[in-house]
Amino acid sequence: MQLVRGGSLAAAAKSMGVNYTTVARRVTRAEAALDTRLFERLADGYAPTEAGLTVARHGAEMEEREHALMRSLTAKDERLSGRLVISAPQLLIGPHLSKVIDTFCASHPDVDLSIRATNDLVDLTRREADLAIRISNDPGDTLKGVRLTSQHTASFASPDWAERLKRDPGTLVDWVVYDQLGAVPKAASRQWPNQRVKLRCDDMVALVGAAQAGVGVVRMPMFLGRATPGLVQVPVLPPQPYMDIWVVAHLDVWPSARVQAFREPLVAYFREYRGHFMA
Repeated sequence: MQLVRGGSLAAAAKSMGVNYTTVARRVTRAEAALDTRLFERLADGYAPTEAGLTVARHGAEMEEREHALMRSLTAKDERLSGRLVISAPQLLIGPHLSKVIDTFCASHPDVDLSIRATNDLVDLTRREADLAIRISNDPGDTLKGVRLTSQHTASFASPDWAERLKRDPGTLVDWVVYDQLGAVPKAASRQWPNQRVKLRCDDMVALVGAAQAGVGVVRMPMFLGRATPGLVQVPVLPPQPYMDIWVVAHLDVWPSARVQAFREPLVAYFREYRGHFMA
C-alpha cells in the first residue's frame, strides 16, 4: 500500500521508517504468499499491477477503519494520562506556546506530551497528531476548530537599520524576502521611494537571521518580530492583515480529555495575549 501511495521504494521506505531494501523484500514475500505479481519491476521503479492496486485499495480501507477505531477510542478516553501529540509551527513555539506547554505539564504530569514542530499540515485523520495549531485561512473543512486570534504582519529590521531610516528617508531600503513572493511588498510605504530586493530566502528562520544580522528589512508576523531579540519594527511596511491562528482536531478526537485539557489553557492564553499578534 505504501509503495503504491508513495510511488517509489524510497518514498515507501521513508513513510514506514525502514530502508528501501526492506520494502523490496517485503514486496517479494507478499507476492510469494499470494502467488501473485503485485508490481512490475521497471528500469525507473516499481509499477503496480491490477492485483497490486486491488491489494493497496483494500489495505487503505483497512487502515482507515483502524484509524477510525483509534479515534473513537481516544474520544472516549477520560484519562489525563498517556500520549498527546501536538503539531505547531516552529516559530510560534518559543515565544508563545512554550508558556502554554509549561502550564499544561505542571497541571497534568502524567500526560506524555509530544510536540511536532512543523508548518506542514499533518494528517489528523491518520492520527499524525491529536491537536494541530495552524496559521491558515483554511484550517480544514472536515475538522473541528477554534480561531485563537487574528494577526498582522509588519516590517522589522535591526536597530541600525531603524536609525538609518529615521535619519534619511531617501536611503535605499534593502529587503530580505520570502523566495515565493520574490518582490518588495506592494503595500510598502512610498515614504521610501528607493527600495529593492537584496536577498531571497526559502525559510523563515533564515529570514529572521538575516534581519538580525542587519542584511535588510523583513516582513514577518508581528508576534515573531516583537519576540525576536535584535529586531525592531520599522515603518517601511504598515501593518497588514495576515492569516489567522487556529487550533483544530479531528471531530472524533476533539472531545477527548487530554485534548480538552490542552485546549483550555491554549485558548485562555491567546485571549489574554491577543495584543501581541495585532497592530
